[in-house]
Amino acid sequence: MTIKLIVEDPGDRLDLWLSQHLCDLSRSHLQKLIEQGNITLNNEVCTNKKIKVRLGDILQIFIPSPQPLALEPEAIPLDILYEDDELIIINKPAGLVVHPAPGHETGTLVHALLYHCSNLAGIGGVKRPGIVHRLDKDTTGAIVVAKTDFSHQHLQSQIKQKTALREYLGVVYGVPINKQEDGQKIDNGIINLPIGRHPVDRKKMAVVPIEKGGREAVTHWKTLERLGNYTLIEFRLETGRTHQIRVHSSHIGHPIVGDPLYSSNHSIGVNLSGQALHAYKLSLVHPVTEEKIEAIAPLPGEFNKLLASLRHKIKST
Repeated sequence: MTIKLIVEDPGDRLDLWLSQHLCDLSRSHLQKLIEQGNITLNNEVCTNKKIKVRLGDILQIFIPSPQPLALEPEAIPLDILYEDDELIIINKPAGLVVHPAPGHETGTLVHALLYHCSNLAGIGGVKRPGIVHRLDKDTTGAIVVAKTDFSHQHLQSQIKQKTALREYLGVVYGVPINKQEDGQKIDNGIINLPIGRHPVDRKKMAVVPIEKGGREAVTHWKTLERLGNYTLIEFRLETGRTHQIRVHSSHIGHPIVGDPLYSSNHSIGVNLSGQALHAYKLSLVHPVTEEKIEAIAPLPGEFNKLLASLRHKIKST
C-alpha cells in the first residue's frame, strides 16, 4: 500500500510529522520504514528521519504487507472477557507465560493468540498481537492485547498516562496497617518505592534506589477482609514494574501468599499453582469508539479455595 501526503504544516522532523498524520502507525514503525527506504521526499528516497519537512513537500509512504511472526500458532484454550477487531481481553490462567522467552519458547499467550486471532492487522509491520502490559506467569486475571498498531499505541498511552486502571486482589501474610503522623491506624495506603533488578539474585526484583538503577513504582492498597493472620487486599497499580505488587508487599513485611520468589519461607497448607494474586478488574477506553470498557475476571478456583479455607479456620477457632 502506498500513501501520498502533501505538507501543509511544515517545521517538524520527518518521523514526528508522519506520526502526527498517520495515526494508525507507531513512530517506531515509521522510523523503520524510513530506514528501509520506503519513504520518498519529493520523489527521492529519504532515509533521514531527522530532516525537517517544508511547505509543499510531497511524501510517498510505501507500507509493505505485514510479515508473519516466526512462531507457530498453538490451539491453547482462552477465557475471553471481551473481543472485537481492535483488541482482546483475556482472563489469563496461572502457568501461562505471556510472551516467548528463554525456557518458554512455546505454549505462551502469544502462541495462543496467533491461533485464535485470524484478523491481526500487524504491529510494527509484523502480524503479531500487541502486548500492552504483562502479567507474571503465575499471576492470573485480566490482560488486554491489541490487534492493530493504532490500538497498541492508544492502549500503551493509557497505561503510561494512568487513565487505564489495573486492579488486583491478593492474599498477604499478616495484617498491613498504615500508621499516620497523628497516631491513627488505617487499613489502606500507598507504597511509593523504586524497583530494580535485585543486586545479587538476578531472577528477582527488589526495592532499589533511583540512583542505583531503580525506577519509580507506586502501588495503592486497601484492606478488604481480615482472615486471621492473613488479609485480602485490593491493589491498584499506578506504575507497571516487573513483580511490582509482589516486591512491594514483601518489602513491607506482608508477602503474597504462595509467592515462590518473595515468600518462600511461609507455608499456608493449601496447594497453590503460584502466588495468590489476581488481576480482577481492567478499566480502559476503547481506542476507536472511545467507550469505557470494564472487564471483570472471575477469581480462579484455587483462589476461592484459599479464601474458603482461611474463613473456615476463623470459624473453627
